[in-house]
Amino acid sequence: MNKEKFKIIQFIRELIVHIDNNMDNFPKKDIELKNRIRNNSYDLLEIAYEANAVEDTKIKKELLIKCISKIKIIDFLLNLSYDKQIINEKKYLKFANKLDDIAKYTNGWLKTIQ
Repeated sequence: MNKEKFKIIQFIRELIVHIDNNMDNFPKKDIELKNRIRNNSYDLLEIAYEANAVEDTKIKKELLIKCISKIKIIDFLLNLSYDKQIINEKKYLKFANKLDDIAKYTNGWLKTIQ
């Protein structure tokens, strides 16, 4: 995987790769949960790219708020997976740390444009 110059996008890309590599043990009855985690992660990447490209600060702020919402949704879905014992504590903590890094950078980015 090539390195992205923009740190937040690099973190999101790493999260997506980590999700793809570590979510193979989902039971069929919870496959929708797995798909939602994956789809929201891809949405987060798309929104971050869009926020990086847009010049209008109002639109950029709205996109970053949307990124924060997506992060919270992914966190909820991962927590639900942990509660249902689909993923173990070690995997959950690894996901949580990656999401925490993304949230910190997103909040910092939002503060710089306000």
